[in-house]
Formats: sequence, C-alpha cells, structure tokens
Amino acid sequence: MKSVTSLRLFCILGIMLAGCERQEPVVSSEAVPDLAVAAIPKYSAQAFFETTSYGLPGSAGHAFSPDGQSLLMSSDETGVFNVYALPLDGSMPEQLTQSTDNAVFAVSWFPADKRILYTYDGGGNELNHVFVRETDGSTRDLTPGDELKAGFLAWTKDGQSFYLTSTERDGKSFDIYRYAASDYNREMVFENTGFQISAISDDGRWIALDKPRTSADSDIFVVDLESDNPEPTLITSHTGNISYQTFEFTRDNNSLVYATNEFGEFNQAWKFDLQSGESSVVFEAPWDVSYISYSPAGRYQVAGVNADARTEVTLLDTQSGTEVSLPELPPGDLRNVRFSADETHIALIVNADDSPSNIHLIDLAGGQSRQLTQALNPAIDQGHLVSSEVVRYKSFDGLEIPSILYRPHGASAGNPVPALVLVHGGPGGQTRTGYAAMVQHLVNHGYAVLGANNRGSSGYGKTFYHLDDKRHGEEDLQDIVYGRAYLESLDWVDGSRVGIIGGSYGGYMVAAALAFEPEAFDVGIDIFGVTNWERTLASIPPWWESFKEALYDEMGDPATDAERHRRISPLFHAENIVKPLLVVQGANDPRVLQVESDELVAAVQANEVPVEYLVFPDEGHGFRKRDNRISASDAYVKFLDIYLKGAGKE
Repeated sequence: MKSVTSLRLFCILGIMLAGCERQEPVVSSEAVPDLAVAAIPKYSAQAFFETTSYGLPGSAGHAFSPDGQSLLMSSDETGVFNVYALPLDGSMPEQLTQSTDNAVFAVSWFPADKRILYTYDGGGNELNHVFVRETDGSTRDLTPGDELKAGFLAWTKDGQSFYLTSTERDGKSFDIYRYAASDYNREMVFENTGFQISAISDDGRWIALDKPRTSADSDIFVVDLESDNPEPTLITSHTGNISYQTFEFTRDNNSLVYATNEFGEFNQAWKFDLQSGESSVVFEAPWDVSYISYSPAGRYQVAGVNADARTEVTLLDTQSGTEVSLPELPPGDLRNVRFSADETHIALIVNADDSPSNIHLIDLAGGQSRQLTQALNPAIDQGHLVSSEVVRYKSFDGLEIPSILYRPHGASAGNPVPALVLVHGGPGGQTRTGYAAMVQHLVNHGYAVLGANNRGSSGYGKTFYHLDDKRHGEEDLQDIVYGRAYLESLDWVDGSRVGIIGGSYGGYMVAAALAFEPEAFDVGIDIFGVTNWERTLASIPPWWESFKEALYDEMGDPATDAERHRRISPLFHAENIVKPLLVVQGANDPRVLQVESDELVAAVQANEVPVEYLVFPDEGHGFRKRDNRISASDAYVKFLDIYLKGAGKE
C-alpha cells in the first residue's frame, strides 16, 4: 500500500482501505422488486443534507466523560460542525462550542474533569490549531501562531499530560510537545527531522515514526526517549518494495503493532517486540487489515478489515483469546469503536447506504445495545433510499474494475434512467459503501451512479494499487471510460445519457475525460479537481514535506517530469472540451488552488461550450458547512436536469 498520508493527498469522498472479491455484474431486464415509483417523492438537497452527521473522537482521545455519563462527539446539527456532550441516558446533547463559521471537531475529554480538547482550521485552509475548553466555558488556543498546523497525538497513561504536534518551528516538520494538564506548560520532547509522527507509547518512552521512501516502499523507525542517544532506529530493514505503516503501541508498552504487505498482496498486522527485536503476526485476513486498536487497559483488541468496500470488525478478548460477539446492531459498517475507561462499555457508529451514521452504546457485560442518535432527517422515508451493489466490469485490457452501483427505484428496461460515473479522490482512494447524501440526492432524482474504483485504487491488492503510478490520466482514465460501456450494457440505463462526476483527483479525471476523450461522456461535474499538475505539484503545502518524495515517486517530480505533467493536464488541452461542464471550487483550498479552476472555466468559455462555475469563499478542499453542501448538490442536479436529462442536451 502507499503511505497512509500520500494515500489521501486529495481524498474527500469518504475513502478508506478495502479488499475485493469476485462478483459478476448484474445485467438484467427484470425490474428489481421496488416501491411504487409514483409514491416516492423527489426530495430536495436540503432534506438529504439536514440529516445530521455524527463523529466520535479519535482512538487516542477519551470519548467517554470521566464520570462515564456522556460521550464527546462532533455534530453538524446547527449546520456547522461543533462539539457536544451526548448523555448516555438519552437526554438532549449539550453543545459545548458555538462556532457559526469554522467547522469544530472533538478531540478528547480530560481524564479527570469536564475540560475538553477540540480543533478547527480557518475556513478550510487546513491550518488546524488545538484548543481547550475550560469547565466554565472559556477557551484557549494551546497552539497560537500564524501559518502553523497542529494536532493531537495522545494522553499519558496517568492523565497528567498530553502530547500535541506542531509545525511552528519551521512550518514543515511536526515536532512533539508534552503539555501539563494542570496549567498547559509545555516542553518539546522530540524535534522532528523529516518523519511522519505516528504514535507514542502510554509511558511516553517510545515514539513511532513512519518514513515513506516511494509510494510502494516505506519504513518504520522508533525512538527511545529514555536512551542516552534518542535517535530514530530503523526496525523494518528490508530489500525491495515493501510497505510498512504504524498502527499503535500495545498497552503494556512492550510492542509496536504495524501493517505490512511483505507477505502478499494485502496488509497484515504484525507486532515488533521493543526489547527482543522480534516480529510476529497479530492479525491477517484475505483483505487489507485497516487498523488495530486496543481498549484502555489492553483487554480488548479491535481489528478492522476492509472487505470489498465494506468494513468488517473483529473484537478479541486478549485474556481468553476468544472473539467477542456483539449484540445485534442494524446492518452497516462499524466505525469509531471507542471504550469506556473501565472497559465495560463501547460506543461506536453504524453506517449503511440507506442509514447515515448513528452512535450506539454497547454494554459488554449485559450484552445489550442502545441507539443514542437519530441521524436521518425525519422528513425522509428510509425506504425511499437506495442500497448499493458491489459489481465488477472489464476495462480495455480485461482488468476487472470493482465498483459500487446505485440503481434508482423504478429503473427498468421499460424506464431506463440517465447515469453518472463517480470517480473518487486520491489518486489512491476508494469508493466504498455507506451513506452519502450527495449520491442519494442524485439517485432520488433519477440518476444511476457507478462509483468506479479504477486501477490505482486502494483495497484491491498492492499490484492493482500501483498500476497507475506515473500513468495518471492514461490507463486509469480508460477504466473510467469503460465504466460508461458497462453502464450501457445495463438495459435499465439510458446509454445515450451518461455523465461523469468527481472530486479532487476525481475532479481531475472529470476534466481529463472531457479533454482527452471528448466524446466519452455527455456532461462533466468537476469538484475542486486538479487541472494543472505542474502548478499543483510545485505548490504543495509545506507540511507535506515528510512524504514529498513518495508523492513525486508516484506522480512524477516537477523538475524532471514537467513534460508529462503538461501532457496529462486538462488545462493545456481545454480546447478539446465540447461537452457541458460544471466546476465547483473552494476559495481557501490549499491543495487545488482556485486559479486552477478559474483558468479551466475561462478556457472552456472560449470554446463557447456551456460551463457553470460555483465558488465557495468559506471552504477549502471539501465542504464543511451544510449550507454549502446543499448549494453544491442542488447545483449538480439542476445542471444535470438541464444538460443530461433535459432541455439543454443537444
């Protein structure tokens, strides 16, 4: 696999690692048993996006309050993400932050009182700071300064201190600082020299550092802060291209658990004994092991496996060595598995295509579960939503392309519907199953959606993953073009009306399809997509410095590959674009600068081709604010109704 950071260079569409298994595409003239189409209303974008989003803090933070009576969560109930305390007794959540502009996300309760840590950036510029909210409601920036990026790393085992990372020293390197929980006095404990900070042990002795060399080859180093010479020591000496990625330290501070694809196509979980230097397998599956985490005292081990675009979770009791059976939960993927301090309860999120993320509480001793939130807008009948199907189709060279297919209610041979090929971000991302308001809005308005996982997507083995290295906009683009051919083979799809939509790298693929395969699709929707690789790769944010070499290995170095970058950049071939185009851009985007979209729009306008342009002045690389998500989704459907489905189509 590519490094976890380079994997998500441009991802915005809910991407995670996954695996794949063979399933033949369904091509049938039989209408799927369905609701009466006339009984299904066309819901507005507002209805779908007024579904509430919920999230729990990361596994290094404390999700349960010190008294065990509430959970810390992030929610966009007000339209902008804020931090809430969610009582476990089912009473109303208490809003703890009051932001009306910047999206605010929960980091952790303090272990001994009701203070919290939280984070936000400036309008999507990705320059996050970490803040504390005192028990009296006052707040304080723990990482003040300009042009720095900070984040939370971990708590010490005794709860007296916590670790933050910050680029304040040079703007590029994330150094580690230990803060006293009592008065926030701090000291630098590690000055970074070009590594990715991955984990710190509970006792504060060991630091794990990841070091991508190329997109296929990486290493892990550890630092013993108690040694006389606390320098990074390589623990993954190897030959050839092998990828290693840190998961976390075990709770006894004796081992580091990590992922590696050394022994096959997929990631396995291994552990390195910090004293003996020996390694042994922890967990393996016929798919990528996405993560390993542990309960506070280490009794329980949680393993997540990405199995064909769905997450399978295994809970192991390490004392008995037996798998723990969870009580019955609604169908869907389990996410954000978090333990109470005494390990008697679990909070987690369940998410499915037709059911957005809801928080559930599990009593491990009693074997009971309770749903604590209701995310879906009550104005929407859940039966009107659509569940996806995992399908595969063959590309130009016979390679099978795993994909996620959404079929609108009522679509049949007698009622064929227009369709869209959806391209994920990345370039190494993945389209997965799960609730997506944008997709459900499109499907509800009569558009089939094929989420194509072109070669280079994660989750289908390391060979598949690297098939697009330095071939972007070429073979991977053909995979997307052949997605249209697959849709045309479905008799419930109107093969004469097929468009393409995507964000970030997917947005690049939209522009590339229209520029390099100008007759392949009937319309395109480019959501903050790269159009000029020369500029994008030369203007990466400074905090990407630790994996720049790996990025250049995959995409090409601007100093030596400028000719190829120009050749695959849609901006320099925009005179070929003849199909209607909608471009969406965030003004604060640090990854895909607004000038890229400005120039593409101007070039397409010069072709006298219909082009619409939507710029959000208060967004970055993705949409954090509900009103903006609604405006964008409304724009997609309006554009498609005119140029793909209706009057504007030639």
